Amino acid sequence: MAVTTSTRRPAERRPDRSGRATRPGRQERTERPWLGQWNSTVTSYYLLVGATGLLLVVGLVMVLSSSTIESIAAGQSPYAAFLNQGRYALMGLPLMLVAARLPLRWYKRLAWPALLVSLGLLAAVPFLGKVVNGNRNWLVLGPVQFQPSELAKLALAVWLGAVLGRKQHLLGRWGQALLPAALGLAAVAGLVLAGHDLGTALVIAMLGLGAYWVSGAPAALLAFGGTAAALLVGWAFIVNQDSSDRIERILATYGSTCDKASECYQSIHGLYGLGTGGLFGVGLGASREKWNYLPEAHNDFIYAVIGEELGLLGTLLVLALFAVLGVAMARVVRRHPDPFVKITTAAVACWIVGQAFVNIGVVIGVLPVIGVPLPLVSAGGSALVTTMVALGVVISFARSEPGAAEALAARPSVVRRSVGVLSRRRGHRRERRP
Repeated sequence: MAVTTSTRRPAERRPDRSGRATRPGRQERTERPWLGQWNSTVTSYYLLVGATGLLLVVGLVMVLSSSTIESIAAGQSPYAAFLNQGRYALMGLPLMLVAARLPLRWYKRLAWPALLVSLGLLAAVPFLGKVVNGNRNWLVLGPVQFQPSELAKLALAVWLGAVLGRKQHLLGRWGQALLPAALGLAAVAGLVLAGHDLGTALVIAMLGLGAYWVSGAPAALLAFGGTAAALLVGWAFIVNQDSSDRIERILATYGSTCDKASECYQSIHGLYGLGTGGLFGVGLGASREKWNYLPEAHNDFIYAVIGEELGLLGTLLVLALFAVLGVAMARVVRRHPDPFVKITTAAVACWIVGQAFVNIGVVIGVLPVIGVPLPLVSAGGSALVTTMVALGVVISFARSEPGAAEALAARPSVVRRSVGVLSRRRGHRRERRP
């Protein structure tokens, strides 16, 4: 009796519109439908777009709510700060869209020119810069006023990705790991410290740490860099200070006594705002601390106004949106095969998410006041536009994940889906008519 073997080939897997590989004719498992969506190749893209859009909306609303009283007291329109923030948001939106569409090779080509231009602008700040709140970190070029340190963050992140990604297999040697990446990082941080902007220098240090960590640099090198950064921060705090105001604020933050009328005034009123809000808040626009009690209510301490007006739920919403940004960028780092993308995304994640948690830590009293705004939420044109462009870069990376471009191209656009829904409704209405 002859034994016959089946020559039937197994059905090939082919990607569906979401980018997942499925067997033809086989129904998708329904036990865990969320797992299939989470493993989709476009999940990172939609998480980044959704969290960025919601944070922008929350920021515009809260800038309007927290700045009206101070604007009126200054003899301006109650919408002055909001219109200014909205203007910068409209400027950053097309730049973010362009950044989200640029291919990877353009970012690799622009890495060196962007860093050199940023270093030139930072070098001009000590001579031509404008002093704001004791820090010389603003540059005025005609009618344009901006912070070169914000542009330097984005340029440094892309440059570190290009340099460390190209020589990733050589980073086991200290000489290859330090040159030229460490020199560029030290140059940017040093020029920022020359303007006495310690908060931005700390963010740049976190950015560099994230880039080196993902690049696979030796642990001993990371420990050495952390020690050097700690010594530099100590020097900036103790030696390079014109007065002891900052040291007194730090000691008061972690000390047993705190003078509510001097060094702890801002921190105490920030906690007053958070405590007054309770669970649901006092209502949008009903904050009491924004009546010139809380300094920088629409900027560095806008999180306190969010807690007062929207309550604990509002603060947790903002915290959750930044956590979503962090998770989405971690997905890009884990799933993308290009080392340049991995390192640049890690640097941007440590910059934006790290700065957000530093700002929140300052407001809740865990960290001393160092003057770091909340990304996408606090008022500030340079920071808003640069952060939007940086997120546009990461969105471009998410679009280039394996299978993401095909999945996005297979999905109908919002306009086409809307037109399809409207046409079907019109067809139903015509059929119902006699």
